Amino acid sequence: MPRILLIDDDAQLGPPLAAYFQRFDMTLVHALRPSEGLALLRVGGQAERFDCAILDVMLPEMDGFELCRTLRKESDIPIIMLTARGDVMDRVVGLELGADDYVPKPFEPRELVARVQTVLRRRATTAPAATASARLVFDGLVIDPATRTVQRQGEPVELTSTEFDLLHLLAREAGKVFNRDDILNHLRGHEAELYTRAVDIVISRLRKKLEPLDCIKTLRNAGYSLAVGRIENGIDHHPARANGGSSHA
Repeated sequence: MPRILLIDDDAQLGPPLAAYFQRFDMTLVHALRPSEGLALLRVGGQAERFDCAILDVMLPEMDGFELCRTLRKESDIPIIMLTARGDVMDRVVGLELGADDYVPKPFEPRELVARVQTVLRRRATTAPAATASARLVFDGLVIDPATRTVQRQGEPVELTSTEFDLLHLLAREAGKVFNRDDILNHLRGHEAELYTRAVDIVISRLRKKLEPLDCIKTLRNAGYSLAVGRIENGIDHHPARANGGSSHA
């Protein structure tokens, strides 16, 4: 049964929300303070492992953004931010810091459950085909879907769940241009007002983490592609050369 950690200083929120999550076969644990939530996440035992964290923006000790930043340094656990309704900047900042999704307050419990189910499903989804789970080896970049790990020039790169899924999408068909709708449909599966902006944010984060590799290209008014030499059976297959090059914004 998935275990969800809610970090929110509203003591009245936890019990009814935990009861509601139980209806969907999920256990919700409520921490009132960031220090309490971090302690729970750092226990480390398999029985205490959490599958998703829900963070309120307005918290004592540290705000939800600082908490998100702290978690991202330690874990790739899916993070959903609870933001003020209509506050687009809160959502943008949360996504830039590595959050996977956001839900504006006040919210319907069913919407929060749906968002949690989406990030859990995305994390758990593994394609059964051998080609989908095989390691993808490029010039200076190795992507392993089975372990959800990435190496850049031999060094491990820490990616969030969303960042990994986007990179894997581009890498499976390196050289193909994916527009924002393609990416959103793959990553999210449902609509939200900020998601188009979220694609640009995740791409920006990926580029920074993959530096000095300059492998994610922008084709104006078209979308994004992975343009880096694929190493397969000792043969370098370079999509940019094969397709006559591409432009980088």
